[in-house]
Amino acid sequence: MRFVYVQARDYLHYARFSVVAQFCQVLQPNAFNIKREFFKGRISRFCVPYKKPAEGVLMILASWNVNSLTVRMPQLAQWVKELRPNILCLQETKIIDEKFPRTDLDALGYRYEYYGEKTYNGVAILSDEPLEAVQKGFLEEEEPKARRFIEARLGPLHILNCYIPNGQRVGSEKYEYKLKWLASLRKHLDQQHKPDSKLVICGDFNIAPEDRDVYKPEEVRGTIMVSDEERSTLEHIRQWGLKDAFRMHNHEGGQFTWWDYRMGAFRRNMGFRIDHIWMTECLAANCTRSWIDKAPRKYDRPSDHTPILAEFEI
Repeated sequence: MRFVYVQARDYLHYARFSVVAQFCQVLQPNAFNIKREFFKGRISRFCVPYKKPAEGVLMILASWNVNSLTVRMPQLAQWVKELRPNILCLQETKIIDEKFPRTDLDALGYRYEYYGEKTYNGVAILSDEPLEAVQKGFLEEEEPKARRFIEARLGPLHILNCYIPNGQRVGSEKYEYKLKWLASLRKHLDQQHKPDSKLVICGDFNIAPEDRDVYKPEEVRGTIMVSDEERSTLEHIRQWGLKDAFRMHNHEGGQFTWWDYRMGAFRRNMGFRIDHIWMTECLAANCTRSWIDKAPRKYDRPSDHTPILAEFEI
């Protein structure tokens, strides 16, 4: 009999530590071994027998633009205790690597990889299991080399976490930079990956793909995040071989991930769906649902974004 050492009050969270490993083993048997040492030094001596989850156990992947990890660390800790994703991709961490909150995330039981800078940008991947083959930034990247992209592998599963530039204003220099960055992302997919691989690309895309992803499309038509060129460039990336997890399971409009802090936008649901989880066809068959969790947007001192999640049956 194997044992997992956990705090009694955290049993429901920590008993799931092998879910990601088992998910990867389903995709590719013997992808990696589950190690009980994952918990050593982090938890108490209380122990319970480990039981292999039955078929139908779920793995959750989430993406969240936290708009400063330093400010939002208490909110993140609260949220993952309420709904603990097995994989969590963060954007706009706005923190240099030397100050990344490793101790806080250790206490939450996560492994992590990060790529950040002061004041702006920054991305990170948190996972129940160690990440491998980490790449920070594109191999060929447009200037300036802002820290907006990180990639890692978990067994056979490739995780790409993006913070796509906002673009500021259609026709501006920053808008052109955004389009070039998107072209670099498509080039990266073409050169480094294959559509028949197990791959998830997620993050703050800063683009609402369709009119139903915008609160009043006629009022903002042609502006930043909804311009035709942005949408067509993003669609070119999707056509590489990706499916929108949220739109696989939700077809109605009025569901958003970002609301401006001003004008009571959240209360009035004046939002945009600009945060996304896309996956290759071979993963889509395992995706049982996808949803937007508005709860963190109601916290004290919230990010202007809220998490989007996808659930996989293993």
